[in-house]
Amino acid sequence: MARLQADQPFIHPDCQITGSAFGAYVEIGAGSRIANSRFGDYSYCDRTCDIANAEVGKFANIASFTRIGATDHPMEKASLHHFLYRSADYWDDAEADADWFAHRASRMAHIGHDTWIGHGAMIKPEVTIGHGAVVASGSVVTKDVAPYTIVGGNTARLIRRRYPEPVAEAMMDLAWWDWDNTTLRAALPDFRALRAEEFLEKYA
Repeated sequence: MARLQADQPFIHPDCQITGSAFGAYVEIGAGSRIANSRFGDYSYCDRTCDIANAEVGKFANIASFTRIGATDHPMEKASLHHFLYRSADYWDDAEADADWFAHRASRMAHIGHDTWIGHGAMIKPEVTIGHGAVVASGSVVTKDVAPYTIVGGNTARLIRRRYPEPVAEAMMDLAWWDWDNTTLRAALPDFRALRAEEFLEKYA
């Protein structure tokens, strides 16, 4: 595999990308569909992800077959079906419901920095996944997830904290995800060798 680049994302084959923007060193896995979304630096998704209306932070790790920002159907109307809003697909004299599409696009999901979204997880619209949080494989997340916690299940519930709260707060204050590429490279041995508390002692 070619080394990732700062100036353009590495987009694998058969992806559908619409209305989206990507930071430095971003990778989009094969067969993924990304719409109305922004990926921060170093974030990636594995193959066959479906991500819409999402703000993805830096260093996000998104496993395969994940769905983020699954779009809505109009549950309060007489029908849920596409014909209500994709009307031009059914009649020559009808237009798409622009207001409905604008409403869906406004319901952004937010994925924090240094997060891990497990295989096959689903993150619903308007949910925020806090920095450093982990979402277990197969989870359905309908409510916000606190920073540096681990959640799982359908619907997702707290399993445990990833770090004790003081460590989590110190890590967010450090905000190493804002370091430049050269600084990250210099600290790489410590990222590999040190536990979070030791890393904070050295860099905070």
